Amino acid sequence: MLRDEELRHNLEQVKERTKAACLRAGRPADAVTVLAVSKTKPESDIMALYNAEQRDFGENYIQELRSKAEHLPKDIRWHMIGHLQRNKVKYIAGYVYMIHSVDTEELARTIEKEAAKHDRVIPVLIEVNVAGEESKFGVSLQDAPQLAAYIATLPHLSLRGFMTSAPFVKNPEDDRPVFAALKQLSVDMNSGNTDNSSNMDTLSMGMSNDFEVAVEEGSTIVRVGTDIFGKREYPDRKPDGETK
Repeated sequence: MLRDEELRHNLEQVKERTKAACLRAGRPADAVTVLAVSKTKPESDIMALYNAEQRDFGENYIQELRSKAEHLPKDIRWHMIGHLQRNKVKYIAGYVYMIHSVDTEELARTIEKEAAKHDRVIPVLIEVNVAGEESKFGVSLQDAPQLAAYIATLPHLSLRGFMTSAPFVKNPEDDRPVFAALKQLSVDMNSGNTDNSSNMDTLSMGMSNDFEVAVEEGSTIVRVGTDIFGKREYPDRKPDGETK
């Protein structure tokens, strides 16, 4: 099937580019997880990549994530990468592998409550709006340590690190300072320069247009959609029903 072959080829190309970026930065070739952003894409596309041993997939929409999780293999690791409303947490708390977009104490408390119901600990990332873009969610660099300290008190959340979405730019090099700033925050917190004691090892940063620069600056998860699936047709909806 031509579509399946194209998807597998695209995935392999992204992984090779990721490995090359790791080597340029003096990092192990396997230091970064490629997260295939499958939002709006059919289950057949996901299965084509699943059959090529891809297991990590990222979704933005709760209803779509629930449907795919019900129909597709149970060993897929589903990452919630879009803005998450508190009243939707209950629908994914039983199985989501990681939530990348925690940006308020209120959302963290809700995840704690729902995770407790399922007797599980959910790995989470704090979404940081490094560039201060008004159109995006996320806490500021300055406020991230306070949120991290709060999340560290919640027994059913495992704070693993940070996520950011850099500005869309023509030259990926323009986003390098954004990624470097988030990496520095992670270093500061893990070295004891903040009040948080968690050992955070995850940086979710970099997308199709800039993931190689993000890897060079320390990303451990790159969220790649277009370069794997091709350009997507967006339905007339917003992630989880909200925008900013």
